[in-house]
Amino acid sequence: MITYIIIAITAIISFLAFSNRSLFDKLLFDPYRINHLRQYYRFFTHGLVHADWMHLGINMFVLLSFGGMVEDVFMQIFGTGKGLYFYVLLYIGGLLLSATPSFGKHKNNAWYTAVGASGAVSAVVFASILISPLSGIRFIFIPFDIPAFIFGILYLGYSAYMSRKGHDNIGHDAHFYGALYGLLYTILIKPALLTGFINQISSYIIN
Repeated sequence: MITYIIIAITAIISFLAFSNRSLFDKLLFDPYRINHLRQYYRFFTHGLVHADWMHLGINMFVLLSFGGMVEDVFMQIFGTGKGLYFYVLLYIGGLLLSATPSFGKHKNNAWYTAVGASGAVSAVVFASILISPLSGIRFIFIPFDIPAFIFGILYLGYSAYMSRKGHDNIGHDAHFYGALYGLLYTILIKPALLTGFINQISSYIIN
């Protein structure tokens, strides 16, 4: 499965970068160097390195939890080859689109850098929410499941708020725009999924 391949590659490179500062610096997201040195590859390679083991572990656990389902549904809808191709574009596009707003904000800031696959993972999570909005999602500190679409609303609201107000060294911009990309991209490649999404939520509200 592509999800397992992504996790394996990301884990290996992140592990190597933990003890190799030169490799870490070459791969991280650095808007200043992208803008002034034309190092455009950083839009994608920043998703291969993480700040620490916890950062890596959380991102890969979430990808493992949601990625397999999205990958399977894409293959069911489009066939194996095309489905895997669309799934890879979902992930890679999530890396690019989630980082673009931060590039616009910080392209002349020599001190700003970021790492992690959070934007791409958010894209996968929100593709899964579009596909199955009533699936249960549970937080560590909440002892019961909440419907995925309610989680999505809370996630987008929190990410938007913290993007403007927060100073916690977390890439809330990447979370927000990665999530939006995951929704819009999945609707674009299969518009019928939006109809299914609306019908499922309507039935949930009525019942």
